[in-house]
Amino acid sequence: MESLALIEKYYPPKSFLYKILVDHSCHVARKSLEIARNLPQLGPDLEFIEAAAMLHDIGIFMTRAESIGCTGEFPYICHGYLGRQLLDDQGLDPAFGLVAERHTGAGITLDNIIRENLPLPKRDMVPVSLEEKIICCADKYFSKHPKNQDRIMTLPLIMEELEKINPGHAQRFAGWVEEFHL
Repeated sequence: MESLALIEKYYPPKSFLYKILVDHSCHVARKSLEIARNLPQLGPDLEFIEAAAMLHDIGIFMTRAESIGCTGEFPYICHGYLGRQLLDDQGLDPAFGLVAERHTGAGITLDNIIRENLPLPKRDMVPVSLEEKIICCADKYFSKHPKNQDRIMTLPLIMEELEKINPGHAQRFAGWVEEFHL
C-alpha cells in the first residue's frame, strides 16, 4: 500500500490541507521510526509503523478546524474514529484503522467519553499494540498548526498539554516515555 496515493484520494495534492497533513505525517513517521529503532528488543514492525504514521490523521478533512484548513461537519476530536472508518472502508488491515482511532490525545477511554460527553462512539480508544503506542507518542511531538508545524515539542510541554486535556492522558504518555526511554 502506498500511503500518499491513499491520502491523495481524499486530499488534492496541491491543497493547503494536503501540505499540512503530509508534512505533519512525515514528521510523525520519522519520529515513530526513531523511537522504534531504539527498541529492537521489542520487535516493532517498522514497515507498518511508517505506513500507519503516514495515515494516522487521514480523517481530519471530515472535521472542523479552521486554523489548519479543515472545513468538515464533525468536531475535530472525531478525526480518529472517522479515519478508522475510512481506512477500514478501503479494505486495509484493521490495524491501520486502530492506529487512526487510538492516537488522539494519549488515547481516549470509554470513561472519558461518557464523563465528558464526547461526540465519539462509546468504546475505549486507547493504544494497545506497541506500534499504536509508538505512533501516538510520536504524534505528540508535532503540531499541525502552520505556525508551529516545524517545531518539535519538548517533553515538559507535551506533558503540560496532555494534563490540560486529562490527567490520565499525561499519565499514559509518561508511561510511554519511561518504556521507550525518551
